[in-house]
Amino acid sequence: MSAEPPRSILLSGIPETCFTSDYAAGAHPRVMQALCESNLQRTAGYGADEYCAEAADLIRAACRCPDAEVRFLTGGTQTNMVTLTALLAPYQGVAAAGTGHIWGHEAGALERGGHRVIPLPSREGRVDAEDLAALLTRYEEDETREHTVMPGAVYLSQPTESGTLYSLAELQKISGVCREAGLALYVDGARLAYALACPENDVFLPDLARLCDAFYIGGTKCGALFGEALVFPKAGRVPHFFSIMKQNGAVLAKGRLLGVQFKALFTDGLYEEIGRTALERADLLRRGLVRLGFTPLGASPTNQIFIRVSDALYHRLIENGFGGFWEREPDRHYIVRFVTDWSAGEEEVRRLLDFLAANREEA
Repeated sequence: MSAEPPRSILLSGIPETCFTSDYAAGAHPRVMQALCESNLQRTAGYGADEYCAEAADLIRAACRCPDAEVRFLTGGTQTNMVTLTALLAPYQGVAAAGTGHIWGHEAGALERGGHRVIPLPSREGRVDAEDLAALLTRYEEDETREHTVMPGAVYLSQPTESGTLYSLAELQKISGVCREAGLALYVDGARLAYALACPENDVFLPDLARLCDAFYIGGTKCGALFGEALVFPKAGRVPHFFSIMKQNGAVLAKGRLLGVQFKALFTDGLYEEIGRTALERADLLRRGLVRLGFTPLGASPTNQIFIRVSDALYHRLIENGFGGFWEREPDRHYIVRFVTDWSAGEEEVRRLLDFLAANREEA
């Protein structure tokens, strides 16, 4: 899969885009209201404020993990890089799906810190416990292993980069392999709201807390202006983690901005509501695409939809601000990704479907 979109996408000059990403809009109104209401308050810095403390308590309750350590960071790549670097010994790497975000979409952030990403086969974006176990066996049986990178952690995302979901049974198997081998299991939850709200999902926050060494709850792509909530189910899993955050430029001076947002997201079921709204719009769009003769690619049941279109239709879509680049195929067809979020309205879905109907001959 190509990681970089054509330059025309980056410099298109479209003033408004639809379904390009789940962070194109600003914050959910209830999150923005909470930020405005707290704007003139003076609080302690660096996350040592009452909002961060209250948000952390809400997250612990949602995870049914009262002793968890909760840290707030500003973005997904930063969270992945800082956490995995802290979990790994200097001579270790992290196993991840060959389609994983840390492998193809983070510009080598983890490798820059000295840790290799070890790609594993992926099936619809997921890693199999059997492939992980085979990797570990190959390492242990390699007589020259002292000269190679030792697997020290496993990276998953829920949902996956392909919009698919790990089942509870799959996650339990992977967790079992990790614990038997002494590997850390880390889950990237950048789009976790859309997994939790999906009817096909059977993995919930308490399951992640029980089976993982660390995971994060996405805010940037799930209704916040920015921010991710990192959870270590076992407090102290990484000693002096705040100092590691600080060393990596990952401590926000006005840390209460993160706490305010996550307190709002985890009050009165807003995080779940955001996920449900996005999935309702995604389902509406999927049904409309099928009626127009497009076949969604893959098995994504979440807020990401992929379709194959011609070169001509692809450029028409991009010029009009619909969807985003995913992959260019050898025959000059493109894979386009449509992504819904809390801000996606039924009218926007109709606009896209009407556009596709009017340009169907270019498909």
